[in-house]
Amino acid sequence: MVRRRSGPSLLGRAAGTAARTAVIAGTATAVSNKVAARQGHTATSAPPAAPAAPAGLSSEAMDQLTKLAELHASGILTDEEFATQKARILG
Repeated sequence: MVRRRSGPSLLGRAAGTAARTAVIAGTATAVSNKVAARQGHTATSAPPAAPAAPAGLSSEAMDQLTKLAELHASGILTDEEFATQKARILG
């Protein structure tokens, strides 16, 4: 006498395996997204500190140097003009 195996058929077992795999993949994706969000959140919540002004320079002098550097970077000031104005500000 041939004995039938009780339980799901081959097709039923394949469907169960596919469902289990989908649940595992979904869980892994959810965890990965939460980790990425948490890492991105901590990176943006603590911006890098601005460099401290060197001793002897006032905040006004630092502001002037910053504006001067922006003008130089945008091409409005030449290297020579930048150096002259920087030397004037630094005294």
